[in-house]
Amino acid sequence: MLHWMVWTLPTAVFFICIGLMLMGMTIWELKSPTVLRKGFLPIATTRGDRLFIGLLVAAYINLGFLGLSEKLSQWLKLEQEPSVWISFVVSMVVLALIMRKG
Repeated sequence: MLHWMVWTLPTAVFFICIGLMLMGMTIWELKSPTVLRKGFLPIATTRGDRLFIGLLVAAYINLGFLGLSEKLSQWLKLEQEPSVWISFVVSMVVLALIMRKG
């Protein structure tokens, strides 16, 4: 059924993390309803808003890294392209920052 998609370990981990975050946020929302808060984002946001914005940013970071990884290997004269785990870690750190301070 899903033979058309290339499920690599980083891809699977990324989507599993998203699923776990959505389940965790649902439970958190049921136990402690959210309130609007103003952080470094230019709008007042709830936890769900920050999660959505953070997931979009994480996706753009990963897509940008995939698009630039060949160029990076040429610029830095690497033997092979950098690992996608780098973009995964960076995107999760940015997501955590947006959730915490956004």
